[in-house]
Order: sequence, then structure tokens, then C-alpha cells
Amino acid sequence: MATAAASSASEPEVEPQAGPEAEEEEDEAKAASVERKVLSRAVAAEAAKTKEPGWDLQQEGVSESDGDEEDAMASSAESSPGEDEWEYDEEEEKNQLEIERLEEQLSINGYDYNCHVELIRLLRLEGELNKVRMARQKMSELFPLTEELWLEWLHDEISMAMDGLDREHVYELFERAVKDYICPNIWLEYGQYSVGGIGQKGGLEKVRSVFERALSSVGLHMTKGLAIWEAYREFESAIMEAARPIAAFLSPSDWEQTFDSQLEKVHSLFRRQLAIPLYDMEATFAEYEEWSEDPIPEPVLQSYQKALEQLEKYKPYEEALLQAEAPRLAEYQAYIDFEMKIGDPARIQLIFERALVENCLVPDLWIRYSRYLDRQLKVKDLVLSVHSRAVRNCPWTVALWSRYLLAMERHGVDHQMISATFENALSAGFIQATDYVEIWQVYLDYLRRRVDFRQDSSKELEELRAMFTRALEHLQQEVEERFNESGDPSCMIMQSWARVEARLCNNMQKARELWDSIMTRGNAKYANMWLEYYNLERAHGDTQHCRKALHRAVQCTSDYPEHVCEVLLTMERTEGTLEDWDVAIQKTETRLARVNEQRLKAAEKEAALVQQEEERAEQRKKVRAEKKALKKKKKTHGAGKRKADEEEEREWGEEEEEEEQPSKRRRVENSLASGVASAMEEEADSSGKCVTIDVAPPSKQKEKAASLKLDMPKVAHDSSKDSVTVFVSNLPYSMDEPEVKLRPLFEVCGEVVQIRPVFSNRGDFRGYCYVEFKEEKSARQALDLDRKTVEGRPMFVSPCVDKSKNPDFKVFRYSTTLEKHKLFISGLPFSCTKEELEDICKAHGTVKDLRLVTNRAGKPKGLAYVEYENESQASQAVMKMDGMTIKENVIKVAISNPPQRKVPEKPEVRTAPGAPMVPRQMYGARGKGRTQLSLLPRALQRHSAAPQAENGPAVGPTVTSSLATEAPKMSNADFAKLLLRK
Repeated sequence: MATAAASSASEPEVEPQAGPEAEEEEDEAKAASVERKVLSRAVAAEAAKTKEPGWDLQQEGVSESDGDEEDAMASSAESSPGEDEWEYDEEEEKNQLEIERLEEQLSINGYDYNCHVELIRLLRLEGELNKVRMARQKMSELFPLTEELWLEWLHDEISMAMDGLDREHVYELFERAVKDYICPNIWLEYGQYSVGGIGQKGGLEKVRSVFERALSSVGLHMTKGLAIWEAYREFESAIMEAARPIAAFLSPSDWEQTFDSQLEKVHSLFRRQLAIPLYDMEATFAEYEEWSEDPIPEPVLQSYQKALEQLEKYKPYEEALLQAEAPRLAEYQAYIDFEMKIGDPARIQLIFERALVENCLVPDLWIRYSRYLDRQLKVKDLVLSVHSRAVRNCPWTVALWSRYLLAMERHGVDHQMISATFENALSAGFIQATDYVEIWQVYLDYLRRRVDFRQDSSKELEELRAMFTRALEHLQQEVEERFNESGDPSCMIMQSWARVEARLCNNMQKARELWDSIMTRGNAKYANMWLEYYNLERAHGDTQHCRKALHRAVQCTSDYPEHVCEVLLTMERTEGTLEDWDVAIQKTETRLARVNEQRLKAAEKEAALVQQEEERAEQRKKVRAEKKALKKKKKTHGAGKRKADEEEEREWGEEEEEEEQPSKRRRVENSLASGVASAMEEEADSSGKCVTIDVAPPSKQKEKAASLKLDMPKVAHDSSKDSVTVFVSNLPYSMDEPEVKLRPLFEVCGEVVQIRPVFSNRGDFRGYCYVEFKEEKSARQALDLDRKTVEGRPMFVSPCVDKSKNPDFKVFRYSTTLEKHKLFISGLPFSCTKEELEDICKAHGTVKDLRLVTNRAGKPKGLAYVEYENESQASQAVMKMDGMTIKENVIKVAISNPPQRKVPEKPEVRTAPGAPMVPRQMYGARGKGRTQLSLLPRALQRHSAAPQAENGPAVGPTVTSSLATEAPKMSNADFAKLLLRK
């Protein structure tokens, strides 16, 4: 740390200047030097000892003697510079370079929390008072500060407070601190600091006001609220004791009135405290009995007993919090559920605040808290304060910003403040492009509700149109450049604008222009988009534009052209002339004929591909058969013996068993013979005598092997015990005595009834088994052993399910949806270990879990999933780790967003002629891909499709030679129902 002595020693000597200007500069330099010395001493004091929540103001004051001693030390340092001076200079220079780097980084990304914390630490270490204040101020505007950061800031300001103005500044900091989080320690510091200003005007009322607010905020805190009560009670007791010496200066009546009033305040505090369930209530009650000269009233006893009963109900939840490790989200959630059932608003608010102190980066918790306040309490200041803190803690969560804007509108906040909040939301840095569409939609809805559409033109309407234009520009320029996608492929913003213009402003010309723009952005091929435009024209346009829109839809639609054709014919049948009908018939027939021709060609191409694949499979089968025959011809030795063995096996009646290759049979025979020989050799070595080994001839060995297979018990699987059974697979085939080795592994989950390994007909372990437990909860706990390494291979543990009854059952333990707090890393070197990768990832946040992806043999695949504590840390890690080089491999890092697992499409969904039109949204943001379209005509599709293989490609469609059969046509009534269905 650069001390004041080092800084003064490093300054060059200058000649004294004459004149008033020189004296003013000298005074300013001295004042700055004093400030640096004060802050440096504060840093040194905190580095030397760990401070408790309270402190002695006298010890933190600045005395003249301390300044004289430091000046003497500085002068001695100037006269005799040593090695320490150079060390201080080097460290100070290093810190200055780091400070410059951090400031530059924050100018690029102001939401880097760790960068703010490190900058404040270095500036504080260097004694830069003004810069530390500015850095803290800037950070507090972006993020709520933690209890530790606030206490550190308050301690520094208190140690440098000189007069009343400084004390008012400290009071303002305390007010800001208690609004960020519910922190009993900060309230206690606030109360104790206010006691120091009791001598000022209104000091007594200030102290009582602070303590009363502290009781309202944290007085119900069962574990930490006791300190606030005791501090307040001790303060009032001290005032009461201070009133005794002035009895001689007051009349007996005045003194008695003053003393009795103060005595009643202490009694009131005792009674209020004993009516609240708090830890160590018994000690407080005993203290009250000893202190009070009169017997305790019966109502106080009753309130005390009731509080004790409530304490017993709360104790299990408080003990669970004490035993668990931070952040204890599950324990807080259970506590919140309990408080919500009781329904006390004050206690519900307190438990939410306690949970958020440790889980301030959990958006779901903020959403639940704000939803409760919006629906139950509806207190403007409280609701808006919680919403504001939520978006400051989790600025990347669009749902919190949306709820904040709605709450501000609900409580009548000024339009300028709502607009400023929206601008902050745009700069918050959302993770997905669709988040920007959502926040724009919320704000545009708010602006639309402000407009009085009974007027032809107004300031609010112009602002709404300007914001629609700005939204489209923002999504097209900034969002698309950042995410390489618009986030609004269906042009929902444009559709909203068009509806506003058509329905509310009666401006169909502008609405048509917007829809033309929508169609030119790749939406003209979707039938549902054309029908949306058609419905708007039907409601607010005219028949001519409806006809024009449907004619364009017939020519452009590629997903469901039959639908738009039927809608066009229905309209012409209802409203058109004969000429219009003839034109519609001609266009629809021409279009449908072209579509059927394209589908027929696609079907023929698909059938040709299927046939080619079948021919390749047949060719591969022939090649394997030829190779197998060639291997058999090469095995010249032992042919006669194999023939004799085969005849002998037929005599034993084993011709119906599984066919064995000759080489495998020899290995079994050799293993039996070597096993017997080794056993005999061990017996000879132990006895010291020569033992004759009698190896049976091959025919006898075959008999023994056959007898072993016949004696092996066949255990039928009991499906009624599936709930207490798990299926274990991917075990090493070479595992000896699987039951003995697996039993200790699974007994930690509960009592194991039976382990049933599965063997082949030759007696070889097949790598899987069934583990049956006594209780169902043990089986569920055993599922946590999935992927545990056993003899170098990851063991798979899954529920035991009868697939004959549940053919669609699949086990997939990992999420297939977007996980904003988890990273997917690819391109890792195969030699990278879990510990090495964890050390790299820890530099960017708290790693909760890390999983290296391996194959079934346990070999790494160069992929990994890293779960961070929150979304903010994951986002920072992506920016800092993407493109990093690890052991000459350049890795890629992204937010985990696994693709959806493919589910075979049921044939009846594709072939049903009356099936409703599938909306575009079910295929994702970009619609259904071109290669995913089913171009096979209904007339060529088989209604009884073969089931898809579990681990292989689906059987392709079989094309029939006859094209005579046609799909049944839908009636006009059926198409009308489809059109009107919402």
C-alpha cells in the first residue's frame, strides 16, 4: 500500500513561491494531502483488524499528534530514502496501470460488476478520495451494493466527517444503503451513528425516528432483530438514567412527569419486543422481570406466551436456514410458502427480503416477490422500489423490465420517468433477440393506451408512430447485427402497427403499406400470414383489396396453398360475379396442378433415394457374407474337430441355441482348461508337491461348458417391482462378480433386496443388470448415481420401465431448453481434465457444476457443460472465454441451448385431409425449414406406416404404382370452420 510517507518522499522538491496565488495552491495541496492521509489510515486500520458492526468514533477520529508523527516520518523518509521507497513506487505504478485498464474496460461495458469492485478497491488503496467516491457513486447507480460494500463506504465517510454538513452527507448515504437490501447490521450502524448527533438540533427525534424505522424494517427478524431492540431500549434507558441528576433543578411535579414519561417508553419497548417471536425471548423476559419494579401485567404475559407458541412453529424453518449453506434458495422457498399460507404481509415481505439478500441474482424470486406486491399490497412506493431493485440486480431479464413498466403505468408515474426507464431497459444487454421485441411491444402498448383516438391528430399519436418507426430501425440495425437474427421474423411489431392504423386510425393505406413490407420480408410463403392480412381487409378494407390479397396468396403460398384457394373460392361464391368466379377457378386449378406436379416429382425423388439406400444395404450385406465365408475357408486347422463338436452338440440338442463362431468356442474351451490348470498349479505350489494335471479332452470340456449353460438360472423380470428397481447399463463386460462389486455402491442409497446381472448363453456378463431396493425412495435416490465411473466407464442408471407397455419411454436427464446460466464449450483438447477446465472457468464466476461429455466407453469428446451461479456470470464468461486457446486448441463458448429432441411425426397427422392449418409458430422463430416440408401427395402416402426403429433411420414411405385413388376433398363448410377457428 502506498502510504503518505512514500507519496511525500516521491514528490520532487520545489522552491517556495511568493504571492497569494502560491499560498492558495499550497493550502489546496495541504488539504488534499490531509484527505489522502485520512483515507490511507482508514484503509490501514481495516487491513490490520476486522471491525465489528459497531465502532468507537473516538478511535476513528484524526488527532493533531498523529499528523505530527506522520510529518516527522515523512521528513525522515525524505532525508534517508531506502529500498522501501522504491517498492512503494513500483507498487503504486502497477496499481495506477491497473486502474487505467479497469476504467477503460468500464467505459466499454459499464455492467461489469467485478470490474467495479476491483476498481474501488485499488482507488481506496491508493487513497484517491474523490475518485473512490465517484466510482462508488457510479456503481451504486447501476447495482445495489452489498452489505459489505455499504459498510466499507460508510466507515470511510464517517472517519472523514468533520462538521455538520459531512454528517448530513453520511445520513444521506445511510438512507440509500437501507433501501438496497434489508440489512440489520446497516440499520444498527445507522442508529448508533445517529446517537452521536444527539447534541444537534432535533438530534433526539432523529435517533428515535431511525430506531423506529429500523424496528419496522427488521424488528421481526427472528435471529438478528434482537440487536435492534436491545440497542433502542438501552438508548431510552440511558436517557432515563440521565434524568435522575437533574431532579434538584426541577420541581417535583415536572421531574416526576419527565421521569415517568421516559420510564413508560422503556416499558413499552419491553412489551412490544416480548409480543414478537424472536430468538432468546426467555432471556429478554427474565431481564424485564428483574428490571421492572411492578409485577408484569396479565396481557403482557398472554402476548409473551402466544409469541413463544409462534416461535416453535417458525423454528424448523430458521434451523434449516442455519444448517444449510448459502445461498439456501430451497430453504427460503419453503419458508416463503409457509409465510404465504399464514398471510401476514409484514412477515411475508421480510422473508422475501431476507431471501433476496443471498439470492439477489435469481430473477424468478424477484418476479414472485413483485407479483405478490402487485396483487396484494399495492402500495406505490413499496411496489416501485422492489421493481427498481429487481431490474438493477438482474438487468438482463426482460420479464422484470416489462413488469416494472407495467407497474409504473399502473401507479400513474410520470411519462418522462417511464420513458427513461424504457431507455435503460434497451441498454441493459438482453441475452436473446426476442427479448428486445418483447420490451418494445410492452412500451408500444403503453404508448397506445395514452392516445385519444377520437382526435385526428395529437402529440401522443405522433409519438406512438415515431416509436413504431424507431422500433423497426432498432430491431433491424442493432439487434440483427448483434444476434445475426431479427428476433421478430413474423413481424409482430409491424402487425401491431398495421392494426392500430386500420382499426383505431382508419388509415388502411398505411396498414397496406406495412403489410406489403411484411410480405417482402420472407413471409409471403405462409398461408396464415395472408389470411391475417385478409381478415384485416375484410374488417376495415373493401372487397377489391380482399380479392387482390387472395390472388397474391394463391400464387405465393407454398405451405398450405389449398387453404387460400378455398378461401378465395368461398369469397367469390358469396360476393363475386361470374367473371370473378371464372378467374378464381382458373387460377386455383392452375396453381394446384403445379403444386401437385412438384409434389409428385419430390415423391419420386424420395422413392428413388429410398430404393438406392435399400440397394446399398443389400450390397453391404452381401459383402459381409462374402468376408465371413472367406474367413471360414482360411481356418484350415481343426476342421475335423469342429465337425465332431458340431455333431456332438446336435446330440445334446443345442442346435436351437444362439450360433457361436468357432474362434469364440475355442476361447471358451481354452479358458476352461487354463482355469483348471492354474488352480492345480496354485495347489501344487502351496503343498510343495508335484501334482499331475488331468486336462479333459475337448469333448469333455464341451460337455462341462454345456452343463454350465444349462445350470444357469433364468430369472423372469417382475414388472410389478419396477417402482423399486433401477436399470444399470454400460458396465464393463470384463467385470467379475458384478453383484459383489455393485452392492456396496448402491447400498448407500438404501437396503438392496437383489442385484440381477444379465449373462449371455455362454455365461459372459452382458454389461447391464437390475438393482431391486426395498423402498421406492431408495430407487429414486439411486438415479443420482447416473454417469458415475465404474472401472473406467460411466455407469448409466435409469428407471426400470417395461417398454412393451411404454414404447415411447425415453430417458434423457439433461435439459433441452435454453439455459442462460450454463455454457456449452466445444473444441476442448481430449487431454483436458475436469480440474484444469474448472480452474479456467472459476476466474469468471462461481462454478456450480461442470460436466465433460464422454462416449459410452468414458472417452472425452472435447465438449463440456459449465453451470454458473447466475446468468450474469455466464454472460461474462462467454465474452471472455470464447476463442480462448487451451493446449493449442481454440475453444468455442456459447450459452447452452441444446436442440429439441426429434419426435417421430405420426402418419395420421400428415395424411389427414381435414387437419387444421398448422400455425407457423410451432416450428420456431424462423418457420418450418424448406427441407422439412413433406412434399409427398396424400394419394401416394400409406395410411399404415411402419414404426420407426429406435436406433436407426425411419423406414421411408413406400410409393404405390397406382395413382387412381385420390384424397377426399373438404367441403366449403369445413374450410369455413378452419378460417374462423382462432
